Amino acid sequence: MPIYEYQCAECEHVEEVIQKISDEPLTVCPSCGKPALQKKVTAAGFRLSGGGWYETDFKSGNKKNLTDGGGSSGSASSSSDSK
Repeated sequence: MPIYEYQCAECEHVEEVIQKISDEPLTVCPSCGKPALQKKVTAAGFRLSGGGWYETDFKSGNKKNLTDGGGSSGSASSSSDSK
């Protein structure tokens, strides 16, 4: 489940909440009790990179390995060249 960050427009209290994507956004601040809680737009703190399934399985052609030039696809071709 994703972690969402909320901030109160009244008291500026910041709260991180684990919620389902389908859950309704929170509106009542747990600190001051006012209906001024707003969901903040934040980005993930990491990026998966490399030759794993998440990077290559759903891409085609020259877009297969976007994070590094050599990667696992380069090492696979060099092993087949040595045979």
